[in-house]
Amino acid sequence: MNASVNAHAQRSLPALLLALLLALLPLALHVPAASAQDAPALESLRPLVDALGKGSFTDTEKQVTALAATGDPGVVPALEALSNGDLYLRKADGAVVIGKRAGSGLALTDPLTGEALEPVAASSLDKIRVNNRLRRTIRNAVGGLTLRAADTRVRRQAAEAIFKAQDAEAIEALDDAIAAETDAGVAKLMREARAAAVLASDLTTEEKIAAIDTLAERGDRDALSMITAVQNSGATELQEAAGAALARIQKLQAAWDTARNVWFGLSLGSVLLLAAIGLAITFGVMGVINMAHGEMVMLGAYTTFMVQNLFRLHAPHLFDYSLLVALPAAFLVAGLVGVAIERGVIRFLHNRPLETLLATWGVSLILQQTVRSIFGPTNQEVGNPAFMSGAFEIGQLTITYNRLWILVFALTVFAALLIAMKFTRFGLNVRAVTQNRRMAASMGIRTPLVDALTFGLGSGIAGIAGVALSQIDNVSPNLGQSYIIDSFMVVVFGGVGNLWGTLVAAMSLGVANKFLEPVAGAVLAKILVLVFIILFIQKRPRGLFALKGRAVEA
Repeated sequence: MNASVNAHAQRSLPALLLALLLALLPLALHVPAASAQDAPALESLRPLVDALGKGSFTDTEKQVTALAATGDPGVVPALEALSNGDLYLRKADGAVVIGKRAGSGLALTDPLTGEALEPVAASSLDKIRVNNRLRRTIRNAVGGLTLRAADTRVRRQAAEAIFKAQDAEAIEALDDAIAAETDAGVAKLMREARAAAVLASDLTTEEKIAAIDTLAERGDRDALSMITAVQNSGATELQEAAGAALARIQKLQAAWDTARNVWFGLSLGSVLLLAAIGLAITFGVMGVINMAHGEMVMLGAYTTFMVQNLFRLHAPHLFDYSLLVALPAAFLVAGLVGVAIERGVIRFLHNRPLETLLATWGVSLILQQTVRSIFGPTNQEVGNPAFMSGAFEIGQLTITYNRLWILVFALTVFAALLIAMKFTRFGLNVRAVTQNRRMAASMGIRTPLVDALTFGLGSGIAGIAGVALSQIDNVSPNLGQSYIIDSFMVVVFGGVGNLWGTLVAAMSLGVANKFLEPVAGAVLAKILVLVFIILFIQKRPRGLFALKGRAVEA
């Protein structure tokens, strides 16, 4: 029965991980859709654009209105150039062009196609003049055109710009755009932009109360500031509506703040898990207080730096795959250094924990100075591959891809290590030595070899933790020192040598830190967590999940 369950677990875990990666793939590979304008359709607009250079301000305003009535966003560059004073009439053929200063002359651009034209002297052009009234008309026209653009992103950006500007003059254009909008998300954003514009307008109180309700449903900090301004305006009826809306928004904000703290806590917990999981193994098996564990993390980060430099020099087009090479390289480098430390120093100091602490502290200083002498004391640049760059939003919660991938990576490493410990002969030997070293040796297990391999495994995992940390932290000789104390707190709190305890402790301490920081500050939050762990260990000396075994229970 147990064998079949174990076999099923081994078969199902890769499938679950593959499903998770496939679910996250659309988030990591966001490819924007391109939009193209039909050339004949643009050319049909040429007479309307050329007419901008003829007649008075009133005539030009009529032509702007006519261009806006086409609903074609292809005329937006011409209108924006007109508003900025960069639109000219070419005397030779009466064509309207966009002109930019270039030396003694003007560099010309076609206002519809964007193609570069032959530069001419300023004397061969007449500048098309604008006034403030005409600029307002142009602004409304451009807003209406971008709100009806074919590209969803352009419409979204236009609505967001109107929302932030609270442009009351865009209300009519928004009404037309909302009526024609087919995308539910963009339509919602347009309604919110209209509500923001209504609050800045002279429309009726009923309209403004409806706008307050719309903004209350949005519930973010921008809506909060807009409604707060209305509450302070002095109108009694509006104040009551604004007060009720503010209470709703503050309740919603509290919920999103909680979700934000949980996410940041899990993100910090994943970092602590990566940094501590290797230490949990070596500390649990050998009882060694390894103060050089942080330097294994640092070696992994510098290995990533060297691998990325090789990719930059020899295969820059493959840079996004550099982390796939850096992971095994960092594991090997840190693992081999860990085996060398165990064979050269630690094996002579068994059952002398204070001396192992001092010895490994000295090793950590040697490693720091060696790296400082080779790479220098300054931070080194480590880049993020494309799939780890950027962010996406869930409601009011912004999730960065690098933090998300590190969380996935930490849980993957944890699952792989758990499988190795549960279902391999090496894992069986490690658990036997952890529970009762003498009994394991009497059964023929080579405990010195298990010690060396375990120390190498723990150091190797610290090395791949350095690969992950290089994506969110500065790569410097002092990188490991930032995590060594937190790693020991995680191991002691979770239970020495217990992987599940390490996971629970890392996530718990990460979330606790993020909830305490807004109240007590970053430094005091760490102190409070440390005091809590000290008090907890007084009550449960073996941590959350104590190992069971004859040596432990004796």
